[in-house]
Amino acid sequence: QVQLVESGGGLVQAGGSLRLSCAASGIFSIYSMGWFRQAPGKQRELVAAITSDASTNYANSVKGRFTISRDNAKNTVYLQMNSLKPEDTAVYYCRIRTGAYSVYWGQGTQVTVSS
Repeated sequence: QVQLVESGGGLVQAGGSLRLSCAASGIFSIYSMGWFRQAPGKQRELVAAITSDASTNYANSVKGRFTISRDNAKNTVYLQMNSLKPEDTAVYYCRIRTGAYSVYWGQGTQVTVSS
């Protein structure tokens, strides 16, 4: 029943912006929502997360440039990415946690930043 649909990825020039969205269906209780990314040859890493009480966490590499937000009514999480760098190029995955061991992942969306 649970499905996460991501959108908003694409190709941008360095310094540009993108806004990623992840809409979840079949979710009724969310503990946290977050974005991860995985570049070729690298492990998947946490980019940003937001909890049910709106507490946020960011990777040091994106602080000041990325902003995570959510729309509880729509079960949607967003990632506003500004001042993009080539190093941000990766596949970005949405993750929603509904319990200690219950997590759901989006299909991934490609973000490519050219120099």
